[in-house]
Amino acid sequence: YTLVHSDDRSGRGRSGLGLHVVDAWTGRERDTATLSGGETFFASLALALGLADVVTDEAGGVRLDTLFIDEGFGSLDDQTLDEVLDVLDSLRERDRSVGIVSHVADLRRRVHAQLEIVKGRSGSTVRQRGSA
Repeated sequence: YTLVHSDDRSGRGRSGLGLHVVDAWTGRERDTATLSGGETFFASLALALGLADVVTDEAGGVRLDTLFIDEGFGSLDDQTLDEVLDVLDSLRERDRSVGIVSHVADLRRRVHAQLEIVKGRSGSTVRQRGSA
């Protein structure tokens, strides 16, 4: 997919960042609302990474080396989850840190370095598992 800016307005003339996707498979431009859960996740990840690169370029070399992803993994099938984790691993290999906030059990088996928040009667504690 390629993300392209759209000037389309919805509702009462208010809208956020107007985006469409150009689907490389069909060659057609379409509204982001037509994306599946996994496709939306990939598009959001690509947008976040692209914005981090723009900030780096525009801010005199200030690098954004850390990215947090809060949820979104539950909508992914096994193949798409593998692809996402491959992308995140490639970021880590380029000295970028990626934090994942998720309740998806499959991620516990696939992500080795973890911080687990354990809720208790007197408050929450943090438990470290594995290593980076």
